[in-house]
Amino acid sequence: MRRRPTVRAAVTALATALAGAALALGGGEPATAATPLPPRVFAPYFESWLPDGPAALSAQSGAKHLTMAFLQTEAKGSCTPYWNGDRSKPVSSAVFGADFATIRSRGGDVIPSFGGYAADNGGTELADSCADTDKVAEAFQRVVTTYDISRIDLDIEDNSLTNTAGIDRRNKAVKKVQDWAAASGRPLQISYTLPTTTRGLADSGLAVLRNAVANGTRVDVVNIMTFDYYDGAQHDMAADTISAAEGLHAQLARLYPGKSDAQLWAMTGVTEMPGIDDYGPAETFTVQDAAKVYQWAVSKNINTLSFWALQRDNGGCPGTKGSDTCSGIAQNTWDFTRAFAPFTGGGPARPDFSISVSPGGSSVPPGGSATATVATAAASGPAQTVRLSADGAPRGVTAELAPSSVTAGDSARLTLSVAAGTPPGTYPLTVTGTSPSGSRTAAYALTVPGPGTPGKLVNGDFETGTTAPWTCDEGATVVNSPAHGGSYALRSAPTASGTGECRQTLTLSPDTSYTLGGRVRGDYAFVGVSGGATASQWASSGDWTELAVPFTTDSSGKVTVYVHGWYGQGAVLADDLTIG
Repeated sequence: MRRRPTVRAAVTALATALAGAALALGGGEPATAATPLPPRVFAPYFESWLPDGPAALSAQSGAKHLTMAFLQTEAKGSCTPYWNGDRSKPVSSAVFGADFATIRSRGGDVIPSFGGYAADNGGTELADSCADTDKVAEAFQRVVTTYDISRIDLDIEDNSLTNTAGIDRRNKAVKKVQDWAAASGRPLQISYTLPTTTRGLADSGLAVLRNAVANGTRVDVVNIMTFDYYDGAQHDMAADTISAAEGLHAQLARLYPGKSDAQLWAMTGVTEMPGIDDYGPAETFTVQDAAKVYQWAVSKNINTLSFWALQRDNGGCPGTKGSDTCSGIAQNTWDFTRAFAPFTGGGPARPDFSISVSPGGSSVPPGGSATATVATAAASGPAQTVRLSADGAPRGVTAELAPSSVTAGDSARLTLSVAAGTPPGTYPLTVTGTSPSGSRTAAYALTVPGPGTPGKLVNGDFETGTTAPWTCDEGATVVNSPAHGGSYALRSAPTASGTGECRQTLTLSPDTSYTLGGRVRGDYAFVGVSGGATASQWASSGDWTELAVPFTTDSSGKVTVYVHGWYGQGAVLADDLTIG
């Protein structure tokens, strides 16, 4: 809001009146001067409907700033936003307030985001749902004062892009809140997150910004979602990010002719989707792509770098598209966060790299061999030379890497050869990459089967961070919260037509009694064996429950161990599975 010396008294009176209104609307103290975000910020989206805690995952990942998804109304026609439209999660310091305070104490902050695809599709996006502009403004203001934040994100897609009444109402409400913030001496930014083509915004996205200009609404950041193009093409996702942002830059130049080239880049944001997006493998954003986008974003000095979403930054479900909890590609946990995190606050990129092994394990009989691909990527800074080694192989097993040294971004082949006399068992191997900037590791689980194989499941505690060598139905993945023991647990996602099963086949001693043990959590969580023995147990509990399944092998000794949920029921978790 512009201030002129001749109207200072009027402005002061207005500030006092608006501050009083804040008390009436928000039910608390007037807004304080929240700390502005850095000029450049990495703030991945956090899926607040998942069980993870924002502060805990921020600390684990190293992502100091989070974009919190999503605020929406519980039903179309309502004017009250809740987290995920859930009445049990109102806008209140009791909901996420402690997490946000902890994040700030570590030098970070949060950006609450309104909307999202589900809300925009279902009519529960705040300005689409509520027909009263003042109440929309009040809701925005309540979020600002309750959580003491300095930026609101508006994720507008799907039906919200064509709801002209909602678009106009939203921008008018934002303008009211901006005027209130200015009169209160409070920093407040507004970002619009919009879908894009590979050449810039479609006309529907431009219409949102045109209406903002018409209403005198300041847009501080235009954040484009550089994924889910759904155009039937094979994509170079890094190159398409750059072309989409360049197209946006040209569009913003026409909308804001008074801004310089640098100012236009400084109001640009980019949100990626790590791994395989909702469309499928043709739209796969790799760790190598992340390094390229990071370097470009630094060179242009854009405002925001983000991705959807923090809970996806792990390699727990290779080949799966559009999961909420994993990327669908082979990667180490937090590879994408490490690639983007140095963006916050600016400065030259610190050289770093990532390493992964695919598959993450195998079963090799005595006298046999197996191969795996060791992939590296330049996570940030210039690509370095990475020396590779493999440790942990037992006597009788050789592990060779060819080549033994690569430039970050290249791959090597790991070959495991198992001698004829190698005793059966499960052996954890560690592949290490070493560069001038430090070392990175990836886990590989080798199983040598045979008569009398010790009763150990491969990766029964899921501490490799992947499901390998379990064979899982679509949707099953490894998560890092909640876990019973260690850092990871298996999450199975049943559907109306499937149980979300994960299974692993073992050769045990024939005609021998064993007990399958483990911990489960959720509704109708099953563990059991089939094949050379048949037995199972299940539990329904909101907390971890210990199960023990006794069974006796037949003359083959071969059994398939499984864990699953039940048709149409909720997700289940399993951890610390053993056979003894």
